[in-house]
Amino acid sequence: MLELRRLLAVGGLAAAVLVLAKAGQAGAEAGRLRVVAAENFWGSIASQLGGDRVAVESVITSPATDPHDYEPSAVDARRIAGAQLVLVNGIGYDSWADRLIAANPVSGRLVLRVGDLVGIKSGGNPHRWYSPPNVEKVIGAIVRDYSRLDPKDAGYFRSQKARFETQALARYKRLIASIRHNYAGVPVGASESIFAPLAQALGLRLLTPPSFLKAISEGTEPTVADKTLVDRQITQRQRQLQALAAALARASGH
Repeated sequence: MLELRRLLAVGGLAAAVLVLAKAGQAGAEAGRLRVVAAENFWGSIASQLGGDRVAVESVITSPATDPHDYEPSAVDARRIAGAQLVLVNGIGYDSWADRLIAANPVSGRLVLRVGDLVGIKSGGNPHRWYSPPNVEKVIGAIVRDYSRLDPKDAGYFRSQKARFETQALARYKRLIASIRHNYAGVPVGASESIFAPLAQALGLRLLTPPSFLKAISEGTEPTVADKTLVDRQITQRQRQLQALAAALARASGH
């Protein structure tokens, strides 16, 4: 009896998902494209590019939620089943999203996996939204997918892209150019791998070993060699700052 109830519950959920998926698709055909992003940093970009022709929902919206450990709900499954375009970070960051996509196959749905787009395999650094060149690739891919799904509004989506890149991202691009101009080649350290793509784009020389950054990001212990190296880097920098402070004090007569 218990097994029967479980089967009925699963069957009922599957039926509900399919019904809602069809309803969502019908609504999208009559109005806006339905888009679901696994994380809101990609969802925000998708929404700004889509304007009033696209309805975007993001599954993970809180920065306190770790996508690696996220447990999707039936609501998340319904959202993805009803979407015409799904945005997934990939690179092992949100594997749960791929499972939901596979469990709810929908004809004609497009799936944009950022890792595949930028050529980063599972096990690589997943924080691609901190890479300006990768963000540019995602912007272009989103607009191409919108135009495939809604060809009649392709011109509108191109205009949205131009506006987003020249206006919404204007300050972002100015800051990147300014930092590259003033600090290119400056050695820096970091505590997690999330900074690595941005450091590269800014022209900074990241000294912290990639293996150390990955270990900290994944909550594992760094190797003794990596920890020793990072401690030495910090100590040497502290000594340099102390020497600089002493020199400034002497120069000012204190």
